[in-house]
Amino acid sequence: MTGLIAQTSYGPVGVWTAIVAVGIATFCIRLSFIYLFGRIDTVPPRVTRALRYVPAAVLAALVVPSVVTIEPTAVETLTADRVIAGGLAAVVAWYTEDVTATIVVGLVALWVVRFAVPV
Repeated sequence: MTGLIAQTSYGPVGVWTAIVAVGIATFCIRLSFIYLFGRIDTVPPRVTRALRYVPAAVLAALVVPSVVTIEPTAVETLTADRVIAGGLAAVVAWYTEDVTATIVVGLVALWVVRFAVPV
């Protein structure tokens, strides 16, 4: 061994074994929820309350990383075009609760900040 890290080669059988194992594990996890909720007549109120927040959490997990960027200074971070448009869209979403209005206002704000405001 000439280096600190030893290289190992698992070959095609090892790779395919890992792929099949991960596929079976994923299938079993999904099947467990389908089987569980297929056998339960009613969903408990506590679970129903928790599931109400899933769409908002998924949307936030998808949108926030593409909106928020880390720039060298705080001023550059807060004045980035995506942050300004996203903030304006968030305000519209809060007051109107209309998805179409939120998308339109956010898109128009992004275009205006990106193309019409001089840098």
